[in-house]
Amino acid sequence: MSDPDKKLDLRRSELFDFHGVSMIHYVTDNWENIQNFQARPDDILIATYPKAGTTWVSYILDLLHFGQTSPERQTSIPIFKRVPFLEIYIPSMDTGVDLANNLPTSPRLIKTHYPVQFVPKSFWEQNCRIVYMARNAKDSVVSYFHFDHMNMLEPDPGDWSSYLHRFKEGKMVFGSWYDHVNGWWKKKQTYSNLHYMFFEDMVEDTGREIEKLCRFLGLSPSVEEKKQITSGVQFDKMKKNNMTNYSTVPVMDFKMSPFMRKGKVGDWKNHFTVAQSEEFDEGYKKKMKDPTLQFRTVV
Repeated sequence: MSDPDKKLDLRRSELFDFHGVSMIHYVTDNWENIQNFQARPDDILIATYPKAGTTWVSYILDLLHFGQTSPERQTSIPIFKRVPFLEIYIPSMDTGVDLANNLPTSPRLIKTHYPVQFVPKSFWEQNCRIVYMARNAKDSVVSYFHFDHMNMLEPDPGDWSSYLHRFKEGKMVFGSWYDHVNGWWKKKQTYSNLHYMFFEDMVEDTGREIEKLCRFLGLSPSVEEKKQITSGVQFDKMKKNNMTNYSTVPVMDFKMSPFMRKGKVGDWKNHFTVAQSEEFDEGYKKKMKDPTLQFRTVV
């Protein structure tokens, strides 16, 4: 964030169709600079549909790479500056592209919510490692609903049932959840440097999933380091940590909801009616054609 004294003109945005995907101007206004972004071979891109555990993975990767060598980062630089959001463009704030270009670290950790077809081509050309985290659709829509209430840049979420309808139609910022998770899953079949993870697996056994990440990244932290990281990235600790909980971001209204709310699997049961759940499941079966991509809604 450039100048803390600058008053931000915060306005909820309107959805519009952008190359076939529902978007808002805060993530498309810098399109040309984003598409021309020059990735480096050791860059690591963290990709997710919104509210799928992006900050969780970002923090884990940051600790794995820099937790031992520069521990002061953990207490002095918020996660959104350590792992910039590539496509964000808010007037009077640093753009995601600028933050990424100015990262002093190697590797650079960068995050995106773009569907696979929007990723700048240099990431593929440089054969960068990409970590994709997916979360089941029902918990995703609940988490996104609460997030849209507290993020003052997002379109007005309206009531729960109309929001759920919009989600099913793919009328969300970053488009259809179905297209997103399927598009990245398909890419994994042809691009070997893509590690596809599931939020539910992370909740079930964080240590095991960190092990898999280490193998993918070619890292071999000590048993003690891994223990420390696994303990440090527990949801309740991250929620209290001002460097990871987004409490310093001016576009978020914590009076509405915390950025990190529950971090659980199955909270959808507190929001969906039985009828909504059954109707959702019907539509889900029609849209999720690939039998190799399976999600769990309980752990």
